[in-house]
This record gives sequence, structure tokens and C-alpha cells, in this order.
Amino acid sequence: MFAFVARQPILDKEKSVFAYELLFRDGKNNYYPHLERDESTNELIAKRYQTLDLDDISCNKKSFINFQSETLLNGLPSSLTPENVVVELAANSHDTDSLQSLCKHVKNLGYKIALYGYQLGDKSHAHLNLVDMVKVNTHQGDYDKLSSNVAQLRDKNVQLIADNVETQDSFNIYKDIGFDYFQGYFFARPESVSQGHLPTSKLTLVELMGASSSESFDIESINSVVEHDVGLSYMLLRFINNPMINKRYKITSLRHALNYMGEVEIKKFIALLALTNLSDDKPTELIHLSLVRAKFCDLVGIEKNIGSNPPTAFLVGLFSLIDALLDQDMKSLVNKLPLVDEVKEALCGNQNDLSLYLLLVKAFESGNWLKVIRISKILEIDQKLLHSLFNEAILWGNGVRSSISPHFPASKP
Repeated sequence: MFAFVARQPILDKEKSVFAYELLFRDGKNNYYPHLERDESTNELIAKRYQTLDLDDISCNKKSFINFQSETLLNGLPSSLTPENVVVELAANSHDTDSLQSLCKHVKNLGYKIALYGYQLGDKSHAHLNLVDMVKVNTHQGDYDKLSSNVAQLRDKNVQLIADNVETQDSFNIYKDIGFDYFQGYFFARPESVSQGHLPTSKLTLVELMGASSSESFDIESINSVVEHDVGLSYMLLRFINNPMINKRYKITSLRHALNYMGEVEIKKFIALLALTNLSDDKPTELIHLSLVRAKFCDLVGIEKNIGSNPPTAFLVGLFSLIDALLDQDMKSLVNKLPLVDEVKEALCGNQNDLSLYLLLVKAFESGNWLKVIRISKILEIDQKLLHSLFNEAILWGNGVRSSISPHFPASKP
């Protein structure tokens, strides 16, 4: 269905994903694309590019979608239903009467409404009786003003979404103020930076990381580590027997997997195994984001033919959020990890080909299409192909994540 789309998670107070906001490159200002395509054009797009259905993008969570008024008034496609979509409306794009009329129309269609661009302290509240959620831009960080206005909005029986939440401290403040949901990449930041040693319990995982980032591969030592840790052994077999990875044969051991999948793929999964077990009580979305980054960087690396042993592009994406997972400064952390130099340099923000891949995937995550186009020109890769690779990475990340959590995909609330 969708070829050119990005998503941003909306988390609840426990940092679990409540929904995803969808950002469309082929729609004006990230609106849902209103395109007059004939059947042959749709078939061509589906054939040439990896397209995603709504549930692929949103992992069976709700999707927040920004629509133009004409699209709403003309009727939404049957693939979009009130069960899977929340309609976003811009408060600052309509006068009071037209906004109220549009809200009534959307409510009659059965959809919930999330209002964004709402000005705190706005004396006109008539339309608030028709909306379910209000998204508040917290970028200015005026906590006193936010706190005083949140109480007024609460009286209108609406749920509140704090937008542009970029730090853990901000998340805690907005949660205390009374917000229900939070959008922004605060969960991808360390909660409190520590310069201490890695816990002893994680040393085995660091050893596994070393195996994944080395050209050599000592199957005996790795097999010994995995076999003596029931949890690691179980997780490895769940990963490798996931249908997204292996549709034909049931793998019963690391040796079996090595013979079936090959050394490079096993290195990737050993890295996955280590990262997943480092996460402890961190949000699952942090691992999910790491998975998508890993696969996307890997696919870009394949396009650029940079070589895959060790799988450096994959490792850069996978470990790009390890500072948030371990609550340590990235520069001090990579010096403790057995990673090859070019991976360390990219993770620390130094410029090389791998750091460019990382900038590219972050541009996709934020829906920064101008940056996507600019980097695609530097890499000399067609930007439409890059969209297809990103979609493939999302699908792969969904599949692997299902191996991590027995509760995924979760049904919509």
C-alpha cells in the first residue's frame, strides 16, 4: 500500500508503544497522500518497491495520520478504519467554525481525533468537546505554563500528548505534569550517564559482541558460551527459527545454524543476541529501533558493496543506541567494547561511510525527506530505492522483534 512513509513512536507512561505517527513523503507536509493513481501505476509501484500495509508500519498498534480536509470530506479508503487509525487535525489550519464542522464530520465517521497545533491558553474551547486527544508542542519547555494549562484541558476530558520530548528529564517532568502520552526520542537517550565498569553479568555478552565484530570466528568458544547459558541458547534458536529469517528448516544448535546460514549471518545474530540481553528493563521500542537501523544500514552496505565480514554496516546500526541501553557515554563505552575501529568511529560521530548510513536512517526516522534526498545523492543510490530498503528493514525488524517478545504483535486497545 505505502511505498514512501516513515513512522515515529508515541509512548505511554511506562514507555511502551501506544501508537505510531505516520509521515508520508508523497503527501504535502507529511499529510496522507491523496493521489489519483490508476491500477497499472499502483501495480508498478508495488512491483518496483517494497511497500507496507498499515499493520506492517504500525506493528498492529494504532496509526496517527494527518489528513487534508478534502481527503476526509471525500471519504477514506476502506483499508483505514476507526480501529486502526486516529485522525490528526491541525488546530491552526482552520478557523473555529470550520474546525468544529470538520471534527463533527470525523466523529460521525467513527474515528478518534488528535488535535495538534493547539495554542495553550486558547479561550475557544468549543471544538475540544469533539476531540479525544490534544498534542502539545513542548519544545519551548515552559513548564509553569504547561502545568497551569494542562489542568484546564483535563477538565475537557481529553488525553494529552507531549510532543518533541527529547530527554529523559523532560519525560519525567511532563509525566508529573499530567501528560498521558509522549512523542520524541527521549527513550533513545541515556537516563543518567555513568562512566563505571560494565556489570560482571554483561561480560559474556561483551565477549559475544567481540565475536560478531571480528573477521575470525571461533565456533568452539562461542558454542561453549551459548550452550552454558540456557537463556542465550533459547533466544538464539528463537531468532534463527523465526519465519522472517528461516522458512525452510528447523535449526537445533549453533553448529547447525552455522552450517545452514553461514558465518556472516551467524555473526549478525550473535550481535543481536548480545544486544537484546543487554537491554534489561529498557523500552522494547529501543531494541526495535536498533533492529531497523541494523537491517537498513546492512542493506545500504550491500548496495555499496562494502564487504560483510565482519558485518560492519549491520553492527553500526545495531549498536547505535547502545549508550541508551547501558546508560553510558558513547565515546567511553565503545572503548570498552571489542568493535573494529571503523564501527567505533561511526558510533562516536566521526565521519566515514558508516556514519553516513547512520545519518541516513535517522533522517528516515524523523521524516526529513530533504536530508534523505541529499544523502542519497552523496551515496549515489536512488532515493526511491532507499525508501524500499527502509520498508524492508521495518518488516525485518517486526519479524525479529516477534522473537524477542511473546506479546508481539499486540492487539489494538
